[in-house]
Amino acid sequence: MTVATQVPYLLRAARGEVLDRPPVWMMRQAGRYMKAYRDLRDKYPAFRDRSEKAELAIEISLQPFRAFEPDGVILFSDILTPLPGLGIPFDIIESRGPVIDPPIRSLEQIDKLHPLEPEESLPFIREILQTLRQEVGNKATVLGFVGAPWTLAAYAIEGKSSKDYTIIKSMAFTEPAMLHKFLGKLADSIATYVRYQIDCGAQVVQMFDSWAGQLSPQDYETFALPYQQQVVKQVKATHPDTPLILYINGSAGILERMAQSGVDIVSVDWTVDMAQARARLGSDMGVQGNMDPCALFGSKEFIRDRILDTIRKAGKKGHIMNLGHGVLPSTPEENVAFFFETAKSAKS
Repeated sequence: MTVATQVPYLLRAARGEVLDRPPVWMMRQAGRYMKAYRDLRDKYPAFRDRSEKAELAIEISLQPFRAFEPDGVILFSDILTPLPGLGIPFDIIESRGPVIDPPIRSLEQIDKLHPLEPEESLPFIREILQTLRQEVGNKATVLGFVGAPWTLAAYAIEGKSSKDYTIIKSMAFTEPAMLHKFLGKLADSIATYVRYQIDCGAQVVQMFDSWAGQLSPQDYETFALPYQQQVVKQVKATHPDTPLILYINGSAGILERMAQSGVDIVSVDWTVDMAQARARLGSDMGVQGNMDPCALFGSKEFIRDRILDTIRKAGKKGHIMNLGHGVLPSTPEENVAFFFETAKSAKS
């Protein structure tokens, strides 16, 4: 066996190798579209049981790997998982999503937060990632993931999912010093969490700043980008060889700024043409994505054409095939299987 084949395929792409085809995985590939997941959810209805009990999270993480053999297996977790370790409790209600009560609204609350000690507050992460590495071997790359400071702050300050982000933006525009202090604390803890995931077995880590796409470019540069950079700088200081991916939903207007974060790969959503994304980001930046998740409701011919178009536009180097966001719950499972089969048989 050559050295090259001992390195998982997705990791080779993330490091910038020229490959015959792009590696492929899907955001939210473990989840509600799969019957196996729904059956397990019915048995264990509390989301945090599924994401924080190691044996359940391992099983869920491996469900799509067993079914479709993607090139990446991502830790089944939630971006809010580290928050209780800082002193911010949360719950996830099936019909409503995350709830943080009381939300973070005062300097006093921020001052009371403490640095993350992942070995103490997140011991299950080590068991999950170590087991995933053992289970998949070199057949797939194990991905970790975290939420970025702005998005975690938005959840914590809004207290729940939001459509207009008025509470955190009001804080940003009227009490910026308080928000900056919170973002700085979050960035330090997220960097600690990323390093912990890598030490536990994650070979690539994706940072989701899902809500940063709701910021104007000016405000992105003030409240999101510096804290992404803070995370990346701290991680690269201790783990320079671990590729980092940044994903932002609705990022067409800030694509070039995402590249300034210091990550190795920018995950592109479907509102940007992949060829234009390549041109805007430059040849040195890796890309991931970017098929519209709704394309998986089309015919097989349509799905194939979209996959091949994306791969052609992305080129041979530094592309990881993915959706532009997570796979939708009502997606036909056989179409997901076809997505993986087609992408794995394609040529760059």
